[in-house]
Amino acid sequence: MAAEPTSSAAEASAGLPQLDFSTWSSQIFWLFLTFGLLYLVLARFVLPVIGRTLSDRSDRIADDLNAATAMQREAEDAEEAYEKALKDARAKAHNVAETTRASVDAEMASEMAEADKEAERASAVAEERIREIRAGALKNIDTVAKDVARDVFAKLSGKTAKG
Repeated sequence: MAAEPTSSAAEASAGLPQLDFSTWSSQIFWLFLTFGLLYLVLARFVLPVIGRTLSDRSDRIADDLNAATAMQREAEDAEEAYEKALKDARAKAHNVAETTRASVDAEMASEMAEADKEAERASAVAEERIREIRAGALKNIDTVAKDVARDVFAKLSGKTAKG
C-alpha cells in the first residue's frame, strides 16, 4: 500500500505551484511586469517598424499603380499616334496612287493622241502615195491599153499594128 501524505505542506507541494494561493500576489506582479514590458517593447520598437514597413509598402504600391496608370495612358497615346500615322500614311499612299494613276492616264492619253496623229499623218501620206500611184496608173492606162491591144493584135493576126 502506498503511503498517503498527512500534512498540508505535503499536499501543497504535491499539487501545481501556480494554483497555490500564497504565491498569487507575486505571480500577478510578474504577470503585469512582463506584459507591461512586452507592451512597451512592442509599442516603442516593433510596432513602429511594422507600421513604417506597411506604410512604405502601401506607398510603393500606390506609386506603382500611378506609374502603371501613367504607362497605360502613354501606351494609349502611342497607340492613338500610331493609328493616326497609319491612317495618314494610308491616305498619303492613296493620294500618291491616285496622282500617279492620273498622271499615267494623262500620259497614256497624250501618247495615244500623239500615236493617233502619227497614224493619221502616215495614213495621209499613204493615201497621197496611193493617189499618186493611181493617177500615174490612170495616165499610163491608155498607153498600156494601146500596147496590150497592139501585142494581142500582133499575136492574133501575125501583123504589126501601126500606131
